[in-house]
Amino acid sequence: MVETISFAGDEHIGVYTRVFEDVAFVPLDATEEYIGSVEKRLGVEVVQTTIQGCSIIGSLLAGNSSGMIVSGLASTEEINLLKKYSKVMLLERTMNAAGNIILANDHFAAVHPEISERTAEKISEFLEVPVLMMNIGKIPTVGMAAVATNRGVILNPGASATEIAEIEEITELPVGTGTVNMGSTLIGTGLLANSKSYLAGISTSGYELGRIEEVFGF
Repeated sequence: MVETISFAGDEHIGVYTRVFEDVAFVPLDATEEYIGSVEKRLGVEVVQTTIQGCSIIGSLLAGNSSGMIVSGLASTEEINLLKKYSKVMLLERTMNAAGNIILANDHFAAVHPEISERTAEKISEFLEVPVLMMNIGKIPTVGMAAVATNRGVILNPGASATEIAEIEEITELPVGTGTVNMGSTLIGTGLLANSKSYLAGISTSGYELGRIEEVFGF
């Protein structure tokens, strides 16, 4: 079964796609082959859309089983589509690339350290999880610095012992480090995962795949 794919030749599949437990959102120009790989490997319904009229859905959409958080610049049509699958929260302020600044599963969320405390509180209430305001490996865009599922959390290898401990304190899930696409530390840009399985960017090595499987327990 396929373990690595690209989106239109681009290994940064996490920028273009956002995966949840039962549904995944992909760009309008996703090929049938790409859609089929996501659908079969991750066991989800695949929905084609845009966010803000753009294809970078993974960067603009985040959430967990309790709801989806999306850029406040998303159109009414795009928001209504998302609402067919879950409740939706809008990020209305300047820092609104939800997929970049929010890392979330059903156990916790981490957010960009410069997000307002009030917004962090709203995210916590909406997703029904505790929220950490933090960097991961000196990277504030935590949604691309890590990937969190209900099986585990994989962080970029620059994550400090303190950052790892912060996450371990609020979840009993395995927490580890890894890379994608031959050494990329922005692991969220090249990895799609849920509790069922995963897909990595086309350049991801066998060693990197092994590390992903180890952390997530596949």
